[in-house]
Amino acid sequence: VTKDSEKKIKAAREAYDKLTNEQKALVENLTGLEEAEERWEEIKALAEVENIYKTTGDYLENLGTPGVGSVGGEWMVIGLIRSGRQIQNADDYYETVVKFVEENIDENGRLHNAKSTENARIILALTAMGKDVTNVANHNLLAGLSDMEYVRKQGINGPIWALIALDSGNYPVPEGDVTREALIQVILDAQLEDGGWALSGDVSDPDMTGMALQALTTYYEKNAEVKEAVDEAIETLSMMQGADGSFASIDGCSSESIAQVVNALSGLGIDADRDSRFIKNGESALDALCAFYVEGGGFKHILDGTLDGMATE
Repeated sequence: VTKDSEKKIKAAREAYDKLTNEQKALVENLTGLEEAEERWEEIKALAEVENIYKTTGDYLENLGTPGVGSVGGEWMVIGLIRSGRQIQNADDYYETVVKFVEENIDENGRLHNAKSTENARIILALTAMGKDVTNVANHNLLAGLSDMEYVRKQGINGPIWALIALDSGNYPVPEGDVTREALIQVILDAQLEDGGWALSGDVSDPDMTGMALQALTTYYEKNAEVKEAVDEAIETLSMMQGADGSFASIDGCSSESIAQVVNALSGLGIDADRDSRFIKNGESALDALCAFYVEGGGFKHILDGTLDGMATE
């Protein structure tokens, strides 16, 4: 069955449907037709997703040179490179990063006095580009992730992204009291009784749960405590999923919440489109994400919203 099989499959179905009940009883290979129909539906659905993926990539690629920041910056760079695409004027973007580092870095290698994710985000983007994160304008961006008290200023967000950043290039941990083991333990200790994670409060949030799982994925098969925590969180996410396949945080259902969950599941080898734990009323997590697509390329933050930069990235 290929994308060109539709006419033959429909013709076979029409021919079968015209038979009498007595004649149908003599058909011994009906399952072959049914399997072909099922596979065709999968191919058709995949083609729709591929169109969404391609047009969104086209849209991002045509936005021009990225800047430095949480929107229109590093996440855009990472998304384009992961998709095998080009960054417009990549050298110019890198020079913008160099200037940003020179203007903002302190004596401890930190790009922000409270947000270690500034370092982590830029480390991720430069790693994707193949740049040396230990020598950006003669500064080592890893050094800004060396102090646990500082990394934890953002709550659980800091340790999660510090670990993801360090693992993105299998980097040595900078000298200080931060270790991979310590970061893992901080994340595990923040797991809530309901099985997930949240930036604050005692009710799990799909965004933070998805992010935490992304950080822990590397250690899933290596650490029994991590495996237990991740397995529990997967079940929690399944229960969190809405009747339409979506995920909602405190502010309601958003494409970003779904995207973090899809990212987490994918890293763990769980198909967000076909795993029965993440299909509700026939709607998968991927179906729910695609519902936020804006025709022509890009995504909305909320279903009744408009094209949104962060959601798209």
